[in-house]
Amino acid sequence: MTEDVHAERRERAAARLRETGADGLVCFPSRNLQYLTGFAEEPAERHLLLVVPAGDRATDGASVPEPAFLVPALYETQVREETTVGAVRTWADGDDPTAAARELLGDLGLRGGRLLVDDTMWATFTQDLRTAAPGAEWGLASEALADLRVRKDEAELDAMRAAAAAADETVRDLRDLGADAIGMTERDLADRIADRLAAHGGAGTSFETIVGAGPNGAKPHHGCGDREIRAGEPVVLDFGTRVDGYPSDQTRTLVFDGDPPAEYERVHEVVREAQAAAVEAVEPGVPAEAIDRAAREVIEDAGYGDAFVHRTGHGVGLDVHEEPYVVAGNDRELEPGMVFSVEPGIYLDGRFGCRIEDLVVVTEDGCERLNDTDRGWR
Repeated sequence: MTEDVHAERRERAAARLRETGADGLVCFPSRNLQYLTGFAEEPAERHLLLVVPAGDRATDGASVPEPAFLVPALYETQVREETTVGAVRTWADGDDPTAAARELLGDLGLRGGRLLVDDTMWATFTQDLRTAAPGAEWGLASEALADLRVRKDEAELDAMRAAAAAADETVRDLRDLGADAIGMTERDLADRIADRLAAHGGAGTSFETIVGAGPNGAKPHHGCGDREIRAGEPVVLDFGTRVDGYPSDQTRTLVFDGDPPAEYERVHEVVREAQAAAVEAVEPGVPAEAIDRAAREVIEDAGYGDAFVHRTGHGVGLDVHEEPYVVAGNDRELEPGMVFSVEPGIYLDGRFGCRIEDLVVVTEDGCERLNDTDRGWR
């Protein structure tokens, strides 16, 4: 991604803060921080904060104070090299980070007013922020950032297309295994998936890979274990990788050798038709719940409604699960740039499961599938 992308996002975030009546935003190591700066780091015990002021809502044309980092001294060079945030303050081990936060917030005029913090910020940091700004009112960053992050820009979409392509190529590799997969354990196959994702340009796995063989496939979030793949058994394969921090998420249900149970062929066809109906329903202005309904009606009409036990999909971005959620009761209208999964499934306890999943991007007149591999079971 170009450096300007993150600066533009910070500008949009400041504008959104003004629209929502908030005075500032404080992020710690999180997907929000990554979205605004490109800096990806896991939370730890030291205070590493980004403060984004909203600026003066009352004065047209007034200059908006620049966002600023407060970081442990050992991160200074890394943050300066990896982000375009110009203001970087540091504190050293032995200093009081709460005092440093109080000083920064005061310099930015944010000791009071309404401040938003990361939804996932650890309690120890939120408590220290309350001490640093005792006159402030508090809210969650999602109030300002959710509407920005839900519509992906071209840089984000390019990364997600590349991650989806790596998953597609990995599915093709899995199909090529054929009878060679028989006797492998679910965990062996998960390791093979991770290897192939990396070979096709992915960085790690975007979540714990699911390999559900036979009856394990009837548990939607099974994970993977020591069960061996057997001839004629449907195997649910749900996995993804990341490119430039953005994930893919794809599911195919394959039979590697032999003939599956007779009912499985019917179940698979019902799931395939349900997914196709849901994808066909995607376009701007349609409520998210209508996509869920399109898939669910196909499965219910086939007599398997009770075996479809989860929502049809979830938004995907820097977080693998984020807005919009494709579920009954969500009347939020779809907008161009939204990305979400379409993944209906049927799960027959003690026997097998079947799920087919692709990611789609809402376009101006419909949607773009990010995955294009065959959706059949062989």
